[in-house]
Amino acid sequence: MNRRHFVTRVAGSGLLVATAMAAGCTTTGTSASKDPVAKKQEIDAGVDGALNRLFSANPGARDLAQRAQGVLVFPRVISAGLVVGGEYGEGALRSKGATVGYYSTTQASVGLTAGGQSKAVIIMFMTPEAYNKFVASKGWTAGADANVAVAKVGADGRLDTLTSQQPVIAFVQTNAGLMFDVSVNGSKISKLDI
Repeated sequence: MNRRHFVTRVAGSGLLVATAMAAGCTTTGTSASKDPVAKKQEIDAGVDGALNRLFSANPGARDLAQRAQGVLVFPRVISAGLVVGGEYGEGALRSKGATVGYYSTTQASVGLTAGGQSKAVIIMFMTPEAYNKFVASKGWTAGADANVAVAKVGADGRLDTLTSQQPVIAFVQTNAGLMFDVSVNGSKISKLDI
């Protein structure tokens, strides 16, 4: 078997495994057969929990959220894969404390990917322009439609001043706490029809 066919088969197998893992992960937490009201309640409960964890770990994030035009929260983004991986999560957009829409996020990756993990992703739209562009979009991609600054927290627990002045700010949190060496660029966000 020549090298080109071997690489193609390995990559194809990785994509198949990643797709199966991602499909398994997305059906365990939220059932597609749930009625829309139950699904919205489940997402809203997850959003409340993710925001409470963020605010208790970093009080500066609460101040940012209060100033933000909108806060998009994905309480559980599942990453899975083997060589080729993917991420999927569902969440809600809140403005002035009220939910104004439900969204999904997806991202694909190629490289040294193995296993799976879960994280919460919180994106804050700090300016009216950034928020309105997001709401008006039919599909929004972090990094392409807007630069997204991942929040950096100093040794004293305060948010980096430069980060807090950006139009779009993201927090990525695992059970171990905030992640700083990650990027949300490439994440595709679409409105859910529920």
